[in-house]
Amino acid sequence: MHVGVCYAEADRQVWMRLEVPENTVVEEAIRRSGILECFPEIDLTKQKVGIFGKLVKLDSPVSDGDRIEIYRPITADPKTVKRRRIANDDD
Repeated sequence: MHVGVCYAEADRQVWMRLEVPENTVVEEAIRRSGILECFPEIDLTKQKVGIFGKLVKLDSPVSDGDRIEIYRPITADPKTVKRRRIANDDD
């Protein structure tokens, strides 16, 4: 099976494609991809993961063609960001 593992920081994005055996789960695919070595700050015990934008658990099975996404923690309150944007639009 072929899957992709992706992760994005503010200034760069990485999408790694790899082949995994049948019955592979999300965590195993992430570890096999090598992305944890590229981004040592990723902490799978704290960060959420998903497949095509839908949250999944690390022990969820993957299917051929899946895009596994590792999500960064939110660093700004979305309501505050929206308020700032609205305030700037009024200027």
